[in-house]
Amino acid sequence: MIFRLEERPSDSRFVDRVWRAESERAGAFSSVATSQWEMVVSRYRGETTVTVRGPETKATPVYCSIVGAEWFGIIFRHGTVFPYLPAGMLVDGDIDLPDALSSSFWLNGSAWQFPDYDNADTFVERLATQELLVRDPIVESALRGELQDLSPRSVQRHFLQATGLTQGSIRQIERARYATLLLQRGTAIAETVEQAGYADQAHLTRSLKYFIGKTPAQIVRKTEPEQLSLLYQTEFIP
Repeated sequence: MIFRLEERPSDSRFVDRVWRAESERAGAFSSVATSQWEMVVSRYRGETTVTVRGPETKATPVYCSIVGAEWFGIIFRHGTVFPYLPAGMLVDGDIDLPDALSSSFWLNGSAWQFPDYDNADTFVERLATQELLVRDPIVESALRGELQDLSPRSVQRHFLQATGLTQGSIRQIERARYATLLLQRGTAIAETVEQAGYADQAHLTRSLKYFIGKTPAQIVRKTEPEQLSLLYQTEFIP
Protein backbone atom coordinates (compact mmCIF):
# COMPACT_ATOMS: atom_id res chain seq x y z
CA MET A 1 0.00 0.00 0.00
CA ILE A 2 1.12 3.55 -0.69
CA PHE A 3 -0.48 4.99 2.43
CA ARG A 4 -1.03 3.78 5.96
CA LEU A 5 -4.48 5.18 6.63
CA GLU A 6 -6.59 5.54 9.77
CA GLU A 7 -10.01 7.17 10.15
CA ARG A 8 -12.69 7.64 12.77
CA PRO A 9 -16.16 9.18 13.10
CA SER A 10 -16.62 12.43 14.99
CA ASP A 11 -18.94 13.56 17.77
CA SER A 12 -19.14 17.04 16.25
CA ARG A 13 -22.36 18.05 14.50
CA PHE A 14 -20.20 19.69 11.83
CA VAL A 15 -17.88 16.77 11.03
CA ASP A 16 -18.38 13.48 9.20
CA ARG A 17 -14.92 11.87 9.50
CA VAL A 18 -11.43 12.56 10.80
CA TRP A 19 -8.52 10.78 9.13
CA ARG A 20 -4.75 10.61 9.05
CA ALA A 21 -2.28 9.02 6.65
CA GLU A 22 1.43 8.52 6.10
CA SER A 23 3.07 7.73 2.77
CA GLU A 24 5.14 4.54 2.92
CA ARG A 25 6.23 4.29 -0.71
CA ALA A 26 5.88 6.08 -4.02
CA GLY A 27 3.13 4.98 -6.37
CA ALA A 28 -0.07 5.76 -8.24
CA PHE A 29 -3.53 5.90 -6.70
CA SER A 30 -6.98 7.17 -7.63
CA SER A 31 -8.35 10.22 -5.85
CA VAL A 32 -12.05 9.39 -6.02
CA ALA A 33 -14.88 11.90 -6.29
CA THR A 34 -16.21 13.31 -3.03
CA SER A 35 -19.17 15.58 -2.37
CA GLN A 36 -17.79 17.08 0.85
CA TRP A 37 -15.15 19.68 1.62
CA GLU A 38 -12.34 19.11 4.06
CA MET A 39 -9.50 20.80 5.90
CA VAL A 40 -6.13 19.02 5.63
CA VAL A 41 -2.91 19.52 7.59
CA SER A 42 0.19 18.30 5.72
CA ARG A 43 3.60 17.74 7.33
CA TYR A 44 6.81 16.95 5.48
CA ARG A 45 10.43 17.66 6.36
CA GLY A 46 9.53 20.16 9.07
CA GLU A 47 7.05 22.11 6.94
CA THR A 48 3.37 22.25 7.92
CA THR A 49 0.57 23.45 5.61
CA VAL A 50 -3.17 23.84 6.18
CA THR A 51 -5.23 23.37 3.03
CA VAL A 52 -8.97 23.71 2.48
CA ARG A 53 -10.08 21.30 -0.24
CA GLY A 54 -13.39 21.46 -2.00
CA PRO A 55 -15.58 18.66 -3.36
CA GLU A 56 -14.10 16.63 -6.23
CA THR A 57 -16.61 16.00 -9.01
CA LYS A 58 -14.67 13.21 -10.74
CA ALA A 59 -11.90 10.72 -10.12
CA THR A 60 -8.33 11.93 -10.68
CA PRO A 61 -5.23 9.73 -11.13
CA VAL A 62 -2.47 10.89 -8.76
CA TYR A 63 1.15 9.84 -8.37
CA CYS A 64 2.64 10.14 -4.87
CA SER A 65 6.39 10.66 -5.13
CA ILE A 66 7.23 11.47 -1.50
CA VAL A 67 7.80 8.99 1.32
CA GLY A 68 7.34 9.84 4.99
CA ALA A 69 4.86 12.68 4.53
CA GLU A 70 2.00 12.87 7.02
CA TRP A 71 -1.53 14.15 6.52
CA PHE A 72 -4.43 14.76 8.87
CA GLY A 73 -7.88 15.72 7.62
CA ILE A 74 -11.31 16.82 8.82
CA ILE A 75 -14.16 15.96 6.44
CA PHE A 76 -17.19 18.18 7.05
CA ARG A 77 -20.82 17.08 6.88
CA HIS A 78 -23.07 18.12 4.04
CA GLY A 79 -24.56 21.47 4.98
CA THR A 80 -21.55 22.66 6.99
CA VAL A 81 -20.62 26.08 5.63
CA PHE A 82 -17.26 27.86 5.92
CA PRO A 83 -18.21 31.53 5.30
CA TYR A 84 -14.53 32.50 5.07
CA LEU A 85 -14.31 30.55 1.79
CA PRO A 86 -17.63 30.13 -0.12
CA ALA A 87 -18.15 26.58 -1.38
CA GLY A 88 -18.31 27.66 -5.01
CA MET A 89 -14.66 28.77 -4.81
CA LEU A 90 -13.49 25.31 -3.76
CA VAL A 91 -15.15 22.83 -6.14
CA ASP A 92 -12.39 20.77 -7.81
CA GLY A 93 -9.79 22.95 -6.15
CA ASP A 94 -8.03 23.85 -2.91
CA ILE A 95 -6.57 26.84 -1.09
CA ASP A 96 -3.61 26.91 1.31
CA LEU A 97 -4.12 29.07 4.38
CA PRO A 98 -1.20 31.41 5.19
CA ASP A 99 1.32 30.47 7.88
CA ALA A 100 1.57 32.59 11.04
CA LEU A 101 4.30 31.16 13.31
CA SER A 102 5.97 27.76 13.20
CA SER A 103 3.04 26.14 15.02
CA SER A 104 0.11 28.20 13.72
CA PHE A 105 -1.67 29.57 10.67
CA TRP A 106 -3.74 32.64 9.84
CA LEU A 107 -7.51 32.40 9.58
CA ASN A 108 -9.88 35.36 9.44
CA GLY A 109 -7.26 37.73 10.84
CA SER A 110 -6.21 35.53 13.79
CA ALA A 111 -3.45 32.99 14.42
CA TRP A 112 -4.71 29.45 15.09
CA GLN A 113 -2.68 26.55 16.43
CA PHE A 114 -2.35 23.64 14.01
CA PRO A 115 -4.93 21.01 14.98
CA ASP A 116 -4.19 17.30 15.07
CA TYR A 117 -6.02 13.98 14.82
CA ASP A 118 -6.77 13.83 18.55
CA ASN A 119 -8.00 17.39 19.15
CA ALA A 120 -9.91 17.84 15.86
CA ASP A 121 -13.35 18.04 17.50
CA THR A 122 -12.17 20.69 19.96
CA PHE A 123 -10.66 22.69 17.09
CA VAL A 124 -13.92 22.50 15.12
CA GLU A 125 -15.97 23.68 18.11
CA ARG A 126 -13.66 26.68 18.46
CA LEU A 127 -14.26 27.50 14.80
CA ALA A 128 -18.01 27.25 15.39
CA THR A 129 -17.81 29.48 18.47
CA GLN A 130 -16.13 32.14 16.31
CA GLU A 131 -18.90 31.64 13.68
CA LEU A 132 -16.33 30.39 11.17
CA LEU A 133 -18.50 27.28 10.74
CA VAL A 134 -22.29 27.33 10.44
CA ARG A 135 -24.92 24.74 9.50
CA ASP A 136 -27.57 24.83 6.77
CA PRO A 137 -30.20 22.39 8.12
CA ILE A 138 -32.16 22.40 4.85
CA VAL A 139 -29.33 20.59 3.04
CA GLU A 140 -29.08 17.84 5.64
CA SER A 141 -32.83 17.24 5.88
CA ALA A 142 -33.25 17.24 2.08
CA LEU A 143 -30.56 14.55 1.74
CA ARG A 144 -32.44 12.47 4.31
CA GLY A 145 -35.52 12.70 2.08
CA GLU A 146 -37.52 14.82 4.50
CA LEU A 147 -40.20 17.07 3.05
CA GLN A 148 -39.41 20.78 2.82
CA ASP A 149 -41.75 23.76 2.96
CA LEU A 150 -39.67 25.25 0.17
CA SER A 151 -39.82 25.18 -3.59
CA PRO A 152 -37.39 22.90 -5.44
CA ARG A 153 -35.61 26.02 -6.71
CA SER A 154 -35.11 27.30 -3.16
CA VAL A 155 -33.76 23.93 -2.00
CA GLN A 156 -31.37 23.83 -4.95
CA ARG A 157 -30.14 27.32 -4.08
CA HIS A 158 -29.34 26.14 -0.55
CA PHE A 159 -27.35 23.22 -1.95
CA LEU A 160 -25.31 25.39 -4.28
CA GLN A 161 -24.57 27.96 -1.58
CA ALA A 162 -23.71 25.43 1.12
CA THR A 163 -21.89 22.75 -0.90
CA GLY A 164 -21.04 24.21 -4.31
CA LEU A 165 -22.89 21.25 -5.87
CA THR A 166 -26.44 20.44 -6.86
CA GLN A 167 -28.42 17.88 -4.90
CA GLY A 168 -28.35 15.60 -7.94
CA SER A 169 -24.57 15.77 -8.22
CA ILE A 170 -24.16 14.89 -4.55
CA ARG A 171 -26.41 11.85 -4.91
CA GLN A 172 -24.55 10.63 -8.02
CA ILE A 173 -21.19 10.88 -6.23
CA GLU A 174 -22.44 9.24 -3.04
CA ARG A 175 -24.12 6.44 -4.99
CA ALA A 176 -20.86 5.65 -6.80
CA ARG A 177 -18.94 5.59 -3.51
CA TYR A 178 -21.59 3.36 -1.95
CA ALA A 179 -21.45 0.96 -4.90
CA THR A 180 -17.66 0.78 -4.63
CA LEU A 181 -17.89 -0.14 -0.96
CA LEU A 182 -20.37 -2.91 -1.81
CA LEU A 183 -18.02 -4.34 -4.43
CA GLN A 184 -15.03 -4.14 -2.09
CA ARG A 185 -17.02 -6.10 0.49
CA GLY A 186 -17.66 -8.91 -1.98
CA THR A 187 -21.15 -8.01 -3.25
CA ALA A 188 -21.71 -9.34 -6.77
CA ILE A 189 -21.84 -6.77 -9.56
CA ALA A 190 -25.47 -7.60 -10.46
CA GLU A 191 -26.53 -7.27 -6.83
CA THR A 192 -24.62 -3.99 -6.51
CA VAL A 193 -26.58 -2.60 -9.47
CA GLU A 194 -29.81 -3.32 -7.60
CA GLN A 195 -28.72 -2.23 -4.13
CA ALA A 196 -27.23 1.07 -5.30
CA GLY A 197 -30.17 1.87 -7.57
CA TYR A 198 -28.53 1.80 -10.99
CA ALA A 199 -30.59 1.11 -14.12
CA ASP A 200 -28.28 -1.67 -15.31
CA GLN A 201 -24.65 -2.80 -15.28
CA ALA A 202 -23.69 -0.40 -18.06
CA HIS A 203 -25.01 2.49 -15.97
CA LEU A 204 -22.97 1.30 -12.98
CA THR A 205 -19.82 0.95 -15.11
CA ARG A 206 -20.10 4.47 -16.55
CA SER A 207 -20.66 5.94 -13.11
CA LEU A 208 -17.73 4.17 -11.44
CA LYS A 209 -15.31 4.94 -14.28
CA TYR A 210 -16.14 8.64 -13.95
CA PHE A 211 -16.41 9.04 -10.16
CA ILE A 212 -14.05 6.30 -8.91
CA GLY A 213 -11.65 5.85 -11.82
CA LYS A 214 -12.25 2.10 -12.15
CA THR A 215 -14.79 -0.26 -13.65
CA PRO A 216 -16.71 -2.66 -11.38
CA ALA A 217 -14.59 -5.57 -12.66
CA GLN A 218 -11.37 -3.70 -11.86
CA ILE A 219 -12.57 -3.01 -8.32
CA VAL A 220 -13.48 -6.67 -7.80
CA ARG A 221 -10.17 -7.90 -9.24
CA LYS A 222 -8.15 -5.23 -7.37
CA THR A 223 -6.25 -4.14 -10.46
CA GLU A 224 -3.68 -1.35 -10.38
CA PRO A 225 -3.76 1.26 -9.10
CA GLU A 226 -5.20 -0.79 -6.26
CA GLN A 227 -5.32 1.97 -3.69
CA LEU A 228 -8.12 4.53 -3.67
CA SER A 229 -8.44 7.64 -1.54
CA LEU A 230 -10.60 7.45 1.58
CA LEU A 231 -13.94 5.64 1.26
CA TYR A 232 -16.39 5.02 4.10
CA GLN A 233 -20.09 4.40 4.69
CA THR A 234 -22.12 7.63 4.60
CA GLU A 235 -25.79 8.33 5.25
CA PHE A 236 -26.47 7.96 1.53
CA ILE A 237 -29.93 6.59 0.82
CA PRO A 238 -30.06 4.60 -2.48
